[in-house]
Amino acid sequence: LEARIAAIDVRAPYSRACDLAPDVDAIRLIAHRAGMNPAVTVAHFIDSALARGEHGPLVHGWLATLKDAIGSERQDVQACHAFAALCSVRLSGS
Repeated sequence: LEARIAAIDVRAPYSRACDLAPDVDAIRLIAHRAGMNPAVTVAHFIDSALARGEHGPLVHGWLATLKDAIGSERQDVQACHAFAALCSVRLSGS
């Protein structure tokens, strides 16, 4: 998954949001099947950010958060809530 994230990150500055969304969705599906719950949470937020048109360098921060979620040792509800809170702040632009 980290290699997939890196590949998206390389393309992100030059790609439209709608071109990145299928790759993020693929990561979300893989993470879901592997039980990587925080990564699924973050991928949903990235989908929302892409849907509202975020692209280019702004996507880099989202992908860094996704990488952190994939590497998270915790897969419980509290970890999902912590990543969701982080993403909510980023999504609101605060």
